Amino acid sequence: MKRIRVAVIGVGHLGKFHAEKYAGLPDVELVGVVDADKKRVEEVASNLKTNAFYSYHDILSKDKVDAVSIVVPTALHYRIAKDFLSQGIDCLLEKPITNTVEEADELIKEAGKRKALLQVGHLERFNAAVTAAEGIVNNPLFIECHRLSPFSNRSTDVDVILDMMIHDIDIILNFVKSDIEAVDAVGVPVITDKVDMANARIRFKNGCVANVTASRVSKERERKIRLFQHDACISIDYAHQSMAIFRKFSGKKGEMPRIIEEDIKIEKNDTLLEEVKAFLHCVAARKPPLVSGEDGRRALEVAHKIQYAVAKTVGGKQ
Repeated sequence: MKRIRVAVIGVGHLGKFHAEKYAGLPDVELVGVVDADKKRVEEVASNLKTNAFYSYHDILSKDKVDAVSIVVPTALHYRIAKDFLSQGIDCLLEKPITNTVEEADELIKEAGKRKALLQVGHLERFNAAVTAAEGIVNNPLFIECHRLSPFSNRSTDVDVILDMMIHDIDIILNFVKSDIEAVDAVGVPVITDKVDMANARIRFKNGCVANVTASRVSKERERKIRLFQHDACISIDYAHQSMAIFRKFSGKKGEMPRIIEEDIKIEKNDTLLEEVKAFLHCVAARKPPLVSGEDGRRALEVAHKIQYAVAKTVGGKQ
């Protein structure tokens, strides 16, 4: 089979990992890495034995690449992805898809027009614990999420809603097949001039309620979601890729019901590697991606509703 020619646009903290995953795959030719930081891009290129480019325009051609990972600040997502999609080049675009829903619509339209693939980098969809929950999660009634991190000084071009909470928004929308009725939220800036801590309460038209908390100024690191449904509570730890199911056991007649825990055995994975491999499979097979441009747009739209609700609260500076 022909090797897929790939480049990575932006080799900061996350982009470097994208490049490393591509470089380690046998059916991929890492054509090069691109970054305006010459020292950084040359170092990454040297370590991975590939080419360094200082402008993505140097590889903006189907004669040079079949697909790209775009791992740049959010403000640049639209322009760079639009340029590659317009050439019919498949894109794995980091989350959030764009700054605005209108920009997302334009990218989706361009991808459709050029028959190019647009996959959005909602990484947790490929987490082994999340994929194991498919078929177990069934019409949840209440969802609770906590995504907390110490301050890292990365992704400060956006607030914590677009930086971190959007991961959980995407997972929730994937599990809850219903339109949203209302969103209430609060948030505060702590270190940056944008909201660094936020809590949102999302009410769906089918009755489900999701309570979502995100903080990038926490002492501890936590990545957890709990889903309560009519027959069980499902607890997922993203970071440890573990899942437990709690069910009511009635026992003998007249006895008080008990809660029984089912510990689910999960084979842990390299989530980013699985995301990259899934993208490459879609590139080769010309199949729609698991996380489509439409999925990225939906998550962005809900994130904007949360931002709007936060902006109405005291201290909700955006």
